[in-house]
Amino acid sequence: MQETPCCPRFDPEPWDGKTNEWNEKPFLAATMPVLFHMPFPRLVNRTMTRLWQRAQEYSIAPDMEDFLLLVHDPSPWKSRYYLAVTGVHPDLEKDMVTFSGTFICRVFDGPYNDVPKFMAEADAWLRSIDKTPKEHFFFFTTCPRCARIYGHNYMVDFVRV
Repeated sequence: MQETPCCPRFDPEPWDGKTNEWNEKPFLAATMPVLFHMPFPRLVNRTMTRLWQRAQEYSIAPDMEDFLLLVHDPSPWKSRYYLAVTGVHPDLEKDMVTFSGTFICRVFDGPYNDVPKFMAEADAWLRSIDKTPKEHFFFFTTCPRCARIYGHNYMVDFVRV
């Protein structure tokens, strides 16, 4: 299978079922408008680029093997993007958030429009192990072009429990 210059090949094995205990894990955040949860591709690229450039500018960008960009849609009109960073910077205080709590991962492979189905699957699985799902944050592991080349469109659902 062909590698791409864009997104590294994703291995779902270490992610599926993994529990993350975060205590004030820092993220650089940005908000983006969406239409019924559907993003505007140019805005996605612009938002991701802006977050990455700011993280680099303030020397809080993660190493590429630690890259984690979570997406959460609090409404049909708004998405929040969260780039995991290595620390906080006082000049970015208004754009920084921290996550604390337990997040359990489920890996899915399928089209983006199946996200509601994947969320329901994750919720059912968590309830079967006596966990109460609270919020979903998605890590889309590859861009659409790389997903086509690899033959997989993996996404990781980080569910706060």
